[in-house]
Amino acid sequence: MQNRRDFLKKAGIASAAATGASALAMPHVRAQSQIKWRLQTYAGPALAEHVVKPAIDAFNKVANGEMVIELYTADQLVPTGELFRAMQAGTIDAVQSDEDSMAAPVDVSVFGGYFPFATRYSLDVPVLFNQWGLKEIWEEAYSEVENVTWLSAGSWDPCHFNTVEPINSLADLKGKRVFTFPTAGKFLAQFGVVPVTIPYEDVEVAVQTGELDGIAWSGITEDYTVGWADVTNYFLTNNITGAWIGSFFANTERWNEVPDHLKALFQLCMDSSHYYRQWWYWGGEAKLRVEGTKLQLTTIPDAEWAQVEEAAAKFWDEIAAQSERSARVVKILKDYNAAMGKAGRPYRYT
Repeated sequence: MQNRRDFLKKAGIASAAATGASALAMPHVRAQSQIKWRLQTYAGPALAEHVVKPAIDAFNKVANGEMVIELYTADQLVPTGELFRAMQAGTIDAVQSDEDSMAAPVDVSVFGGYFPFATRYSLDVPVLFNQWGLKEIWEEAYSEVENVTWLSAGSWDPCHFNTVEPINSLADLKGKRVFTFPTAGKFLAQFGVVPVTIPYEDVEVAVQTGELDGIAWSGITEDYTVGWADVTNYFLTNNITGAWIGSFFANTERWNEVPDHLKALFQLCMDSSHYYRQWWYWGGEAKLRVEGTKLQLTTIPDAEWAQVEEAAAKFWDEIAAQSERSARVVKILKDYNAAMGKAGRPYRYT
């Protein structure tokens, strides 16, 4: 019995020692804390429901608690014009916007948003970025900017006028106070348009009070979605470009903290967002022109509208002269549109 007790005692000591040694040998594993981002979009609440929220909701669900993105709409955290600087400083972690309206300090920012007559259809944007070299140019431009990473570009709707009074000729544009993007406003000013910059959420009231005569910010889908069709009466079928170019951006330090598998997931969700907008806008533009009851359609004759297209060609050359990189972008746009024209229907109507 005594020998048995001694054996058990020694075995217990040995076991405890082995356990202790094993515990010391095991590396310390720290639980991965949840990554939290704040992303602000250029869009107001009603529009954000379509242009970004489905993708962010999907990301949060599939990320399974590893990362959560909080979505904020236009001007909710910072004014749209300060989005870039706020992201660069880390006040917010990511942004969905065009470069033009948030004053991105890069030479290609002029092409974000609505660059006059750069595109005819929404599919032009992903083709230009993924097959004609704009993606590489954008990556190059933003590599020169401290603490901001450009992630992905996609297309939105065309740029039309919706106004209180009808527009049937270029003369009708003169003196019209219009809410629009900086580059589009600069271009349209030569036709007598008075560009006005105010917060996105103030536009509807500004039309009602007479501060604005109209809007050149979107297509008809957006007019109905955000309420602008309720305060204007006419929709001009001529557009100054076929698709808005918008992008996703992130604070570089925060982006670098994200594991590769979550970066891949975010890329998939951005692609999903681009695809959603393709069919949502495209279908809405046709359906609401035919079935919509709030806006009466007007058209400037093709022969007269050709003056605007000719002015755009001169505008392109002015922008190309601003930098070597801008010149490369303009050359791509010219080459692309020439190729589409030669391809003919359905790529271009010649």
